[in-house]
Amino acid sequence: MKKIAVIGSGGSGKSTLSRKLGEKLSIEVFHLDAILWKPDWEAVAKDQQQLIQHQLVAKDRWIIDGNYNGTLDIRLKAADCIIFMDIPRSLCLYRVIMRTFRHRRQPRPDMATGCEERFNFNFLKWVWNYPTDKRPEVMNKLERLRGQKEIIILKSPKEAQLFLENIKNESTVTIP
Repeated sequence: MKKIAVIGSGGSGKSTLSRKLGEKLSIEVFHLDAILWKPDWEAVAKDQQQLIQHQLVAKDRWIIDGNYNGTLDIRLKAADCIIFMDIPRSLCLYRVIMRTFRHRRQPRPDMATGCEERFNFNFLKWVWNYPTDKRPEVMNKLERLRGQKEIIILKSPKEAQLFLENIKNESTVTIP
């Protein structure tokens, strides 16, 4: 595990897992939310998003967390390990609402400077619809990569915790 893509719905725990995994494995973590946004929620242009991600995946070791389905294939192709946070939508929605209140009017630690956390109905709707709108596509991509990549699907916070606890050292992971 040297090149790890962490994917899943908003509120699934991608950033938290990535941060903890990066600490355990001594691998630099790149949060796409912090890289692909400019202040005041201005998105980086699509061609720049692709360029940035190609530069990131060219590194020897990395953990990249984020959705960005339009550039997902870049990360999936380059990763040797893909972790899909397949967490129930109700928990994801709850977490998004709680972090909105917790970080209200300030950027989250894994968000770009100048992107203050705020209530966004469209994002809540996107999180709610993720299991039907995005998950099937992600599962199809993962199925096509099975046997070529290490694929880990975590379905609960407890599974994520056990996964992290089972990391023995910088090169050995026992999957629960």
